[in-house]
Amino acid sequence: MQPDSTLPSVSFSPDSPESPRSSATKQPRPVFDTVFAFAPNRDTMGGTAYFILENSGHILVDCPAWDDTTQRFLHEQGGVRWLFLTHRGAIAHAKAIQQAFDCEVVIQEQEAYLLPEVKVTPFHRELQVSPHTEAVWTSGHTPGSACLYHDRHGGILFSGRHLLPNQQGHPTPLRIAKTFHWRRQLQSVQQLLDRYDAEQLQSICPGANTGFLRGQRRIDRAYEQLQTLDLTALLDAKPLL
Repeated sequence: MQPDSTLPSVSFSPDSPESPRSSATKQPRPVFDTVFAFAPNRDTMGGTAYFILENSGHILVDCPAWDDTTQRFLHEQGGVRWLFLTHRGAIAHAKAIQQAFDCEVVIQEQEAYLLPEVKVTPFHRELQVSPHTEAVWTSGHTPGSACLYHDRHGGILFSGRHLLPNQQGHPTPLRIAKTFHWRRQLQSVQQLLDRYDAEQLQSICPGANTGFLRGQRRIDRAYEQLQTLDLTALLDAKPLL
């Protein structure tokens, strides 16, 4: 259900982790004319959330900082129809966002149990979220890690922490100490390469490490860059953290 132009009456306790902080974050910045990137959110370990304008209902990818700036922006754009969570580390304020916008919360089924107080829309391998947007399970970083593919603007993959820019700004799977299953993560990269092609996947909007993009709010030539990865060699990669 889409909210009207007036702000809904939502009650927050000042001591609750779901309470909005005072306006402190920067305004979301355009990636394309219908896609916006929020400032990194300290509540999701510096994760970057995105907002997609869609005629069938706007989509929020992961949780941005839940403060006055975020709420005002989302209301001015017409609210949120879907909140898509790329992995468990991006959950943060899902409950508060659903309360504010009566939106559907989409998460891969293996991590749905982490939201016991939220009405969720779980999916297994894939889910058509809108006529132009689909969710794809990409297990590895976490059991329920997933990407969101949007077919506008040459094809955009919202990759969460499944694919991140390295120090050179190139997309790559990054192995950390908390990686759930490294081999599966690399297999998930190959599945994306098999699923799309260079004409269908031109950009990646990563869920973290966006500082390595040096002001570019997306990774361009995404498919071509993914093709250069040596997934076999990466099997022996050591955890970074």
